[in-house]
Amino acid sequence: MNEAAFKVLSILDRTDGPISGETMSAQLGVTRSAIWKHINELREMGYSISSSRAEGYELVERTNRILPYEVRRYLKTKFIGRDMRYYHTLASTTWFGKDLFNGADDIAAFHGTVIIAEEQTGGVGRLGRAWVSPTGGIWITVMLNPDIPLEHLHMITMAGSIAVARALRKEYDLGALIKWPNDIYIGDKKVSGLLLELSAEADTVHYCLLGIGIDANVSLEEMPSTLRGTITSISSELGYEINRPKLLARVLKEFEQRYLLLESEEYETIIREWKSLSLTLDHRVHVKTLRKSFDGEAIDIDEHGALILRKDNGKIERVIAGDCFHI
Repeated sequence: MNEAAFKVLSILDRTDGPISGETMSAQLGVTRSAIWKHINELREMGYSISSSRAEGYELVERTNRILPYEVRRYLKTKFIGRDMRYYHTLASTTWFGKDLFNGADDIAAFHGTVIIAEEQTGGVGRLGRAWVSPTGGIWITVMLNPDIPLEHLHMITMAGSIAVARALRKEYDLGALIKWPNDIYIGDKKVSGLLLELSAEADTVHYCLLGIGIDANVSLEEMPSTLRGTITSISSELGYEINRPKLLARVLKEFEQRYLLLESEEYETIIREWKSLSLTLDHRVHVKTLRKSFDGEAIDIDEHGALILRKDNGKIERVIAGDCFHI
């Protein structure tokens, strides 16, 4: 991203009304032609900026992209998202984050970095399934160098799920709930999903990558017909397009709060909040694992995030991983 262009944008943001190119060039110590060049760069990023020889430049409308500059206008975190890497198109934000970690001399330097893409061409969900990630959504990966015991790393996903659900509730009063293991639903339709990947040897964790996808302003008509009956978007629920940078900033804030609880070993607090937002608990479900499938009532999750079911034959089953369908 061109930092000089955003310095020009910062001046436009602070100015009530038009401002001349001459005034901006004096403030930034650059030529007027450089100001004109940066104005055009901002326009290419989606900003609407009026111009006249008599009055100068004025910001008319903000971009609809999730640019780091826009997210920072709302961001209230200590370290999550303080470093953001933005791209219009990536195959996968998680793959990109993995490459950054694997090529880093100091993994800790990337702790809290957020990778943002307007669209993903190779988004991946659970079990390697394709994750449709068109423009209009929020597709990010949070890079982490966690100080959390290996046996509790799964709770990073729980913290992320809570963060997304809380953000949707607080920002839009939507009744978002968590469907085990890692999906966010509004009613009976999926609006978001999360996936955690990690690199570890024995008891040593090198890094974690938390992928988060949110169908924010996604047009359902543009989604594959096979998905339309099972997914929704925030804009479809509300009837208008949302401010994506503002929502992302809220999600990152909510996530950081829960992540810090994990580092403080407040595991029960996270489990308790996850349960309070669960769509799955106390419901009859069909679970399919790699080896078997069965029906039962979801009665609890344990400290490892496993789903506890009471099967139809009365036996208790502990499910560490699998697909869960509400019936």
